[in-house]
Amino acid sequence: MSKRRGLSLEEKREKILQIFYESQDFFLLKELEKLGPKKGVITQSVKDVVQSLVDDDLVSKDKIGTSVYFWSLPSCAGNQLRHVQRKLESDLENSKKKFVELVDKCNELKKGREESDERETALAELKAIELKHNELKEEMVQYADNDPAAFEAMKKAIEVAHGAANRWTDNIFTLRQWCSNNFPEAKEQLEHMYKEIGITDDFDYVEFSPAAIQICAVGDEEGNP
Repeated sequence: MSKRRGLSLEEKREKILQIFYESQDFFLLKELEKLGPKKGVITQSVKDVVQSLVDDDLVSKDKIGTSVYFWSLPSCAGNQLRHVQRKLESDLENSKKKFVELVDKCNELKKGREESDERETALAELKAIELKHNELKEEMVQYADNDPAAFEAMKKAIEVAHGAANRWTDNIFTLRQWCSNNFPEAKEQLEHMYKEIGITDDFDYVEFSPAAIQICAVGDEEGNP
């Protein structure tokens, strides 16, 4: 024997509406929860089903004192359905008008685009131009390193890096002088530490010459490091 199928949400809504239509009375939620199972709607589902009907304006509710009452009359539901019908009919009519407008616009755009030898020739020329355009774009990428704007940006970046390097060098010299003044007894240990971290006797400011930028640029063009 097959298992009995449960009611769908729409079927539950119809069952709850029957309670209202048959009695044409006002109900508290707890009363509907008692009547629901008699129509095949389990108690736990009644609240959600009633709320869905309220959301669709098929059931009305109002608070009287501390209690919330629900009601629905066949005439109210009929008015609501007629309102929905009118809206759908209006939307359908607007969609039909929009469809006609789009068809007319499509036909208008087709004018002058009929298949012909001249059109085929023009399309072939356009395709050839697009291919040539793409080839030139790829070729321009190969010369990007020689772009004056790129060279100027590299020059500014080198100048910024040079200034930053020498600021850190100056900070290191200042720190070494401070350590010497405050920890003269640890001179040997400090010198050993300096050498371990790469601060040797030839440590000095970085020399900078604008000509170095040109040398770097030439090296990049020739593929040299």
